[in-house]
Amino acid sequence: MDFFDFHHHKKNIPYGIYNVDLENSPPEQLYSIGIHPKDINMEHIGDQYAWLESNISADCFAIGECGLDSIVSVPQKIQEKVFLQQILLSNELKKPLIIHCVRKFYEVISLKKKAEQAMVIHGFNKKHRIAEDLLKNNFYLSFGKAVLYNLSLQDILKRTPLDKIFLETDNENFNIEELYQKVAELKEISLETLNEQILENLDTIKNG
Repeated sequence: MDFFDFHHHKKNIPYGIYNVDLENSPPEQLYSIGIHPKDINMEHIGDQYAWLESNISADCFAIGECGLDSIVSVPQKIQEKVFLQQILLSNELKKPLIIHCVRKFYEVISLKKKAEQAMVIHGFNKKHRIAEDLLKNNFYLSFGKAVLYNLSLQDILKRTPLDKIFLETDNENFNIEELYQKVAELKEISLETLNEQILENLDTIKNG
């Protein structure tokens, strides 16, 4: 059985969504592409937009990573402007958004009203309250390696509806099958059922 990796950074993973880094070219496989908050260059943002728009092909599944990050030095207002531009691009292209968020979840929730396509928080590893508020606002949550050992996150995943879940390796070096096995165990379902649901979720966000 093959296991879909919703968000990864390795070109040797054929079954999943490869995240294209800024100024790189997309591979000949399913990918996401966006301007990460840490990569925003205020002096060259026009060039960055041009790179983004010119590298969207039929293999582009989603716009992202994009979002908001309280740790990076780029001013919040600039981050929000660049994020909003990518939300509008996703609306125009009818592609979902893969969201990077660090300590700015309520700002991201506020900006969701501008989005017409699905928004997926990648690498979710926060508190119950944040998960609940995101789910109330119709976000999807993508979980990574931390589920294998973080008991609080395991509890959040148990409470997250199956039709709102994705699984990813991100930039961690492990076999995603381990994660699928753990989530199937936590959800008390078969691997086959979990796999089918993830693919159904993909189809749902792809088709709006």
